[in-house]
Amino acid sequence: MHIKQTIGNKELWGREKTLFLTSRMAPLGCYEKVFRWVEEFDRWQCAVCFNTSELEEEVLKALLVCRVPTVLVVTGKFRNTYNVQIEQALKEDRLLILVLQREESDGKGFEARLRNQWTIGQVQHIVCGYINPNGSIFGLLAGRNDVTHLLDKADLKAAEAIEKPYRWTVAEDKRLLRMFYEDMGIHEIHKALNRPYSTTYRRIKALTMNDELLKGREFEDYVVTFFDLPHYEKLKLKEWRGDKSLPGVYPENNSAPDLVFEYDGHPFAIECKWRNHLPKDIDKELLPADRQTLFKQYGESRAMPVYLLTGIGGLPSDPDNLYFTSLSEQITLETLTNNPVRDVSEILQFVLGSSQRHKFMSQRRLFPNAYKPWSAEDDQRLEKLCREGKTTEELMAIFQRNHGGIQSRLRKLGLTE
Repeated sequence: MHIKQTIGNKELWGREKTLFLTSRMAPLGCYEKVFRWVEEFDRWQCAVCFNTSELEEEVLKALLVCRVPTVLVVTGKFRNTYNVQIEQALKEDRLLILVLQREESDGKGFEARLRNQWTIGQVQHIVCGYINPNGSIFGLLAGRNDVTHLLDKADLKAAEAIEKPYRWTVAEDKRLLRMFYEDMGIHEIHKALNRPYSTTYRRIKALTMNDELLKGREFEDYVVTFFDLPHYEKLKLKEWRGDKSLPGVYPENNSAPDLVFEYDGHPFAIECKWRNHLPKDIDKELLPADRQTLFKQYGESRAMPVYLLTGIGGLPSDPDNLYFTSLSEQITLETLTNNPVRDVSEILQFVLGSSQRHKFMSQRRLFPNAYKPWSAEDDQRLEKLCREGKTTEELMAIFQRNHGGIQSRLRKLGLTE
């Protein structure tokens, strides 16, 4: 990794620095101690943080609201250009944004791990929120004596002491929304309204648009733009469906993929998924097995291939990586990453090359003997049944072959023109 771009006050990088680290899936039970650390932070030092997980984003907001000198480390591209607190901190010279770029020599591996490894080597102290003992961060910290852990097992088991079961007032909701859209963060909302973190978190989710649905729609918009329809005369967008479902429950009219295209007479369907990191468990984190089965059935019933287009990293409207995967087979992490794509022409070449394979496989599923050689016994039986007056549809059912296969064999045997 190397520094590609700096935004803000470069002098902050020369201060004594403390890096905040946390695993991606941090429980709400750890928020209180983490934010207490933010409020007690020595302003003569400099805090270093990321913003790729929910807790990291909230810590960044708390650092900025508390006016702590901060270095934000991002990879690839800085995207939070319209954040109110970031804009104010840049104006007041209390924020430095470091944009890192991957070196060719870094080889393979997740960018997040490379970023963590590089940043750990640049700081004097490390403070940890929740650290998953099975995660990559745990291994990076092994053997270091400059690490402080804010939490222990008792903290994670303890429930929040103050519970306020009474309903939220209109005034509270208005105040919450104002602070939310000013990018104040959950910590400031928690303090202002004197509500537990879990209650505040749930109310924010209830009053704002469902995050997953918003990200999914943003990525679909990106995919349609990516296909650059005005510049491909033979490429048509035939269908664009919206997702409506509950976990494990899908209406029949929503069993179709998000998008259906046609290119030069070849129809194909695409299911769109964006994730901020490569999922370890495809069934749980990306596409459940029952959903995959629905899409396969959809493709077979309409004789068209169905694909998964996955965006990884960056933003739903600007992903770092795209992967194009056929849904004709079971998806694994290996098959998911087999076909990275950079432009629409690569996808169209893949579709044209696989359309005949898909037609072959679809026919074999409907007619198990399709495309298999005819034996002498088959020919004798076909001739006998034909002379008995059997229709083509009856012969298709008897021989388990498609319409074209029956007709071409009848012509070969001189039984039809």
